[in-house]
Amino acid sequence: MRTLIFFVSVLMLSGCSVSHYLRRELKNSPVLSQQHTGVSIQKLGEKKELAAYQSNKYYNPASNTKLFSYYSGLCALGDSIPGLEYLEWGELLLIRGTGDPSLLHPDLPKSKVFEFLKNRKEAIFFTPYNFENKRYGSGWAWSDYNDYYQPEISPLPVYGNIARFSANMAASSAAKEDESNDAVPGAPEKASRSFRVSPAFWDKAMVLDTAASGIERDEMQNLFRHSKLGVPQGLIQDVPVRMTDAITVQLLSDTLKKEIKLINIPLEIELQKVNSIPSDSLYKRMMQVSDNMLAEQLMLLYASANGLPLNTEKAIAHAIEHHMSDLPDKLVWKDGSGLSRYNLFTPRTISALLQKIHQKVPQEKLFQILPSGGRSGTLSNQFKGEKPFVFAKTGSFSNNYNISGYLITKKGKTLVFSFMNNNFTRPGSEVRKEVERILTGLHEKF
Repeated sequence: MRTLIFFVSVLMLSGCSVSHYLRRELKNSPVLSQQHTGVSIQKLGEKKELAAYQSNKYYNPASNTKLFSYYSGLCALGDSIPGLEYLEWGELLLIRGTGDPSLLHPDLPKSKVFEFLKNRKEAIFFTPYNFENKRYGSGWAWSDYNDYYQPEISPLPVYGNIARFSANMAASSAAKEDESNDAVPGAPEKASRSFRVSPAFWDKAMVLDTAASGIERDEMQNLFRHSKLGVPQGLIQDVPVRMTDAITVQLLSDTLKKEIKLINIPLEIELQKVNSIPSDSLYKRMMQVSDNMLAEQLMLLYASANGLPLNTEKAIAHAIEHHMSDLPDKLVWKDGSGLSRYNLFTPRTISALLQKIHQKVPQEKLFQILPSGGRSGTLSNQFKGEKPFVFAKTGSFSNNYNISGYLITKKGKTLVFSFMNNNFTRPGSEVRKEVERILTGLHEKF
């Protein structure tokens, strides 16, 4: 009996100790003292919180939103991404997008859709009729149209909906020789550029402009103004393309070396599908580098897989109703990536979602998809140790920093956690370091 009481006391003390440790660290932290903080910690496989601090309050999750998109993908997609839907109609091939972002994407495996289209002999027509989204999500910063993290949403992305600029060693010397010449903003460029653009389709859209900083696209058209230097050696600049249906077919036609025509008609009969890439390759890229474009398109893939129009709002409503209605708190969920300032989740809800994700994905695979402390992705410079003990998704805005995932303690326990920080005025680096200190202490002590 004494032995039993002893072990029960140890178990209770363990939970109390985690809770006491968390509250003490948060209370005594000068870094976190003037912000909104919420934390939820659970043992893996248990619903009850081991420790919590304002875990029922709502916070802007930033890219922690991608965890919800990831779970939606797990619930709707199989091992492969459905890349294209098509109808063979006599000597015509009618195609429509599923939202799949992989076609000619520079950072994903080669899509099988490319070879499929290349080898077809019929006249090909693309219909965007099933696409109901706007180019940007609700609550996005529309002034960020030139920034790499905000490509436009489209039914059939091509080249990741970006133009990629990189230094061109061969042309750099020629460009330097021309630096003495004055350039007139808007005038055609006369000298060889010190950088290149991929796809080369955009070569004709370049304009030398001494007032530009790096590469600057005009807001409503694909005109790329560049400085004399353009892109410094060793760097890459991705600039979102102003995507339209016409641009989609032009890019496809140019790359496939065959004409793709645009037709806006519904296809309301059962269509055949072409799979593109393994699903895990999309998930891993999305999580490791926090790729917003992939997350947005994933929610369109979810819509397509469930017979819905390509509409983020309808996809989210469906995912909540069918797969997330058992989460602790109502979701205020507006986009796939977390770029929206309108998203609001509670820490305990994110912890509950992480429990559901772990039930669907074997731990070894899951920990390879998520960034791991000191090793990969957005956590490569944090939580360094002999081996990774944090596997988590980060989410950052100005004044916001969140991290949610799995933590393995030195005693071998796996904890599920969500640590959310909103509305701070300190540098984000200070908040990240403080969160890292507290979570590392949790790893060390328990």
